[in-house]
Amino acid sequence: MSSLPIVSITRRESFSSCHRLHSQFLSDEENKKLYGKCNNPNGHGHNYVVLVTVKGPVDQQTGMVMNVHDLKRYMHSAIMEPLDHKNLDQDVPYFKAVVSTTENLAIFIWDQLQKIMDKPQLLHEVKILETEKNHVVYRGGNTYQRKKFNSSLHTNHHDVSSDSD
Repeated sequence: MSSLPIVSITRRESFSSCHRLHSQFLSDEENKKLYGKCNNPNGHGHNYVVLVTVKGPVDQQTGMVMNVHDLKRYMHSAIMEPLDHKNLDQDVPYFKAVVSTTENLAIFIWDQLQKIMDKPQLLHEVKILETEKNHVVYRGGNTYQRKKFNSSLHTNHHDVSSDSD
């Protein structure tokens, strides 16, 4: 039995959304200090670029890891329909309880793709370019155990958010 070559395929989509970085676990003052201008009560917007990579063996019969048309369809359902031209905090139920950072957006997209893909094991990476300077990459799985956030222990305040620029 011979091994099959492993190949990655990446597809790019762009969408526009607005959001406000604001944690329900922090006071208004703490939110303003932590998130800066990104805590604007009226929110702010981004033209996000998302790159989704699938990786796997090249099928000997089809010559493909995945049909790019299928990847396009998955991305439309998981990204474009729920997120494009939406207020993430108000229009996407997931973000009613989760801060709409780009990190959490990448996790959301990963989870949505995993639910609808015929072969979710092929999903390798979700990369979001929030700005020309800020990129987030998520490859699934948990490295750290999540603990309930205790705002009274929160001491790491920053004057600039990862969302600025």
